[in-house]
Amino acid sequence: MQLIDPNHPFYRPLWVRVAIVAVCAGWTLVEIYAGEPFWAMLVGAVAVYSAYALLLTFKPAPPEPEKVAGSEEGAEGDDTGR
Repeated sequence: MQLIDPNHPFYRPLWVRVAIVAVCAGWTLVEIYAGEPFWAMLVGAVAVYSAYALLLTFKPAPPEPEKVAGSEEGAEGDDTGR
């Protein structure tokens, strides 16, 4: 089961992936400073998992080819006589 789908187009830019990990790690530090060990461990685990999924093992899927207008199925075989 994947919690983060690394093939989603949202995760393609590197800065987005780094920002997600940085925000999670930063929030972990906020929780540590606030003296909340449970939340610090929880958010820290999310930071570690997101770093693993989005930075260490990230392999982007190749972009899907765009459809050209008029190349849909059935457009070439139209025999209505027009």
